[in-house]
Amino acid sequence: MSEKIYNVLFICTGNSARSILSEGLMNHLGQGRFRAYSAGSHPTGVVNPLALAALARHGMDTAGFRSKSWDEFSQDGAPSLDFVFTVCDKAAGEMCPVWPGQPMTAHWGVPDPAACEGTDAQKQQAINDATIALKRRIELFLSLPLPKLDTVALQKAVRDIGKS
Repeated sequence: MSEKIYNVLFICTGNSARSILSEGLMNHLGQGRFRAYSAGSHPTGVVNPLALAALARHGMDTAGFRSKSWDEFSQDGAPSLDFVFTVCDKAAGEMCPVWPGQPMTAHWGVPDPAACEGTDAQKQQAINDATIALKRRIELFLSLPLPKLDTVALQKAVRDIGKS
C-alpha cells in the first residue's frame, strides 16, 4: 500500500513571496509525501524575484511559480486539501473560502519580506529571514508522525508550529 500524499495550501495576501517560498520548500523538503500549493486572497500577479532566487539557492527549480487567487482552490476540480496554512497576519484575519476536503488549518505568520523598504542588502536579508523561518516550520511539520496523531493532537501540533 502506498503512503498517502498530503495536499497543503499556503496562503498570504499577495502570493508573491512567503506563500511561494512555502510552496517550494514544502514540495522540496516533503520528498513526494506532500504536494504543496500557494495562493493569495488578493494576489499581486507577480512572484517576487528575490523569493525565486532564494528557492534557487536551495536547489529548487523555479519554473512554474505564479501568483494566483485562492479562489482556484475552492472550485470544482480543485485538489482536496489536507492542510491550509496562512503565512501572513492579514490573510489569517480574512474570511477564507470553503476548502474542499475540510482541511486542518493553522496560522504560521512571518513578516512580509516583499514589504521591506531599504537597500538591496536589507531586502535580501528580509527574504533570507523569511526563508529560514518558513523552512524551520516546514521541517517541524514534516517531523510529525501524521498517521499516528489523532485530530486534536495534530491540530495542536500544527498550531504550535506557528508559534515557534
